[in-house]
Amino acid sequence: MQCCLCKLRNHQWCFLLFNVLLFHALLFGADFVEEYLLQPTPGIYTDGSVVDVREKARKLDLSNAKENVTQAYSIANPGACTNSDFFLLTLVFSSPANMHQRDAVRRTWANQTLIKGFPVRLLFFLGSTQTSEAQEALLKESDCYGDMVQGQALAESSLRGQIERTQLALRWVITFCPLARFVLLTKDSVFVNLPAIGGYLLGLHRHPEDLYLGRVIQRESPDRDSNSPGYLPPALYPDKYLPEYCDGTAYVLSQDVVRKVYVASASVRAPVPVDVFVGLCAQKAGVAPTHSARFSGEKHIHYNICCYDYLFSSADMGNRELETVWADLGQKSGRCSLLQTYYGLVRCKALTYLGKLSFFNSQGQTESHA
Repeated sequence: MQCCLCKLRNHQWCFLLFNVLLFHALLFGADFVEEYLLQPTPGIYTDGSVVDVREKARKLDLSNAKENVTQAYSIANPGACTNSDFFLLTLVFSSPANMHQRDAVRRTWANQTLIKGFPVRLLFFLGSTQTSEAQEALLKESDCYGDMVQGQALAESSLRGQIERTQLALRWVITFCPLARFVLLTKDSVFVNLPAIGGYLLGLHRHPEDLYLGRVIQRESPDRDSNSPGYLPPALYPDKYLPEYCDGTAYVLSQDVVRKVYVASASVRAPVPVDVFVGLCAQKAGVAPTHSARFSGEKHIHYNICCYDYLFSSADMGNRELETVWADLGQKSGRCSLLQTYYGLVRCKALTYLGKLSFFNSQGQTESHA
């Protein structure tokens, strides 16, 4: 092999180098551009409606209305943040029926109370149940673990129900956990690397305000199909593209943005997916999303120990896979060198993109469990 390489001519070396650079550009180029060149610039608020939202959010105080607020929750759990200034509060949206998935999250990535010495807390946020038997089961689960909040929201399958559930979640944070510095919103089907996210947040070189962090979706067209439940008529939203927003599988809000989005949500009536709804509210509040390619968005990233050590999230994780991955991370985490991390990222990204092909997908799944 060495002899073959030595015999290469200059133009052959150039061709080989070009292909190596092209491979890396395709694999990491978009992430690099988004991560370092598409960051938000500080806003100058000349729009009166934006200034009004920000001022209302600054003055918002629900501490004296706790009893009234509690009535909007079947399981209020008002003491979950008592006497605690959490660095990071994680709210995991979960369907009432997903008890096994919640248990898997509890046993894996949620099983930590400190990140680099700073206190963190995780709570599951649920919508309404359909039967009294299901509600009784939730009450027992809540009594057992003490980590659940349930809002009296509409059906989770509807766009309006998902939006209302998110509004109730933000309202709960403002009322009962107003000192949490950052709030991470995610789903029970997502693997979340809390130490990596915490390390990133601790390393911020700016005041932790106006932070809306996740995998940013750009230049997405509104749904103009009149037969779609998410139909957005031009009369309601005339712009060609939706505002930039963070993919809803996992994103972080600073405490002030929780308040700003909640205040702005009262004036947003668009029938859109909930992550787009949050983006619309953030726009009304003058908050621009910050992109990080370390969030996977809705993609499930093929498992590699050094890759998962670096990533913030990976979507579409069943309870068995979550526990298998977590067991391996517990044994090997923190031992990846810079070169190993690089190789791990190349491997898991390549397998993720190739996973769309059935042949590579079956091979990748076999390797990930090896």
